[in-house]
Amino acid sequence: MLVVKIGGSQGVALGPICADLGALIQQGQKVVVVHGGSAETNEISARLGHPPRFVTSVSGFTSRYTNRATLEIFAMVTNGRINTLLVEQLQKFGVNAFGLSGVDGRLMMAQRKEAIRIVENGRQRMLRDDYTGKIEQVNAALLRLLLEAGLTPVIAPLAISPAGEVVNVDADRAAAMVAGAVQAEQLVILTNVPGLMRNYPDENTLIPHLPRIGLEQALSFAEGRMKKKVLGASEALDLGVSKVIFADGRVEHPVLDALAGKGTVIS
Repeated sequence: MLVVKIGGSQGVALGPICADLGALIQQGQKVVVVHGGSAETNEISARLGHPPRFVTSVSGFTSRYTNRATLEIFAMVTNGRINTLLVEQLQKFGVNAFGLSGVDGRLMMAQRKEAIRIVENGRQRMLRDDYTGKIEQVNAALLRLLLEAGLTPVIAPLAISPAGEVVNVDADRAAAMVAGAVQAEQLVILTNVPGLMRNYPDENTLIPHLPRIGLEQALSFAEGRMKKKVLGASEALDLGVSKVIFADGRVEHPVLDALAGKGTVIS
């Protein structure tokens, strides 16, 4: 079992990724795909007159501020456009892909955060109208049902709360939770950089292998969105995933290169 998270950053090449997945699936590999959509959501939000806003928590993690209007734009872009076009690409490469979000069939359950504490202009403040959450449960039985039917699940990063509210969830951490739920051997996280770099953006400082014990230190030098990826990797390993790979989604064979050990391998 393999889980592949396709990053939503600019430059990630969907065609080569889908070609690799098609080749693997035709060889009998079981795959679950989770995707992001940050760059496209930013662009479309701005065009709709609702430019994105990002906030930083007191622990140093950056996330999208998601009020109700932002949530609806995020759902429209990720679950509507990106998910559908990704399924289309996979179908072209012979993959019978099945698009859904974590809302469908209560695939991903997440507790909505009643309030989040952020740091803004050097001062702490509380946000109380945010529709984000942390995934607490994944419906692995639903994913197994799809896989056993010969379908490849393609999951958009939205979840449902126990109260029935849609929430925005971090796609990297969602992929980690999915990987743990389906007992995946490997989780591949594709992004627009070669892997984890000790001194970003100097690609000569790429870390080819990182032991599980080194993840806590990695949080201290990971920049921006990479912090969430490191956190997701830690959560995946805690859930029994043997190996997490941060790899370059811009190359000719993104998935095959990652499985061959190119990028940052965490085990």
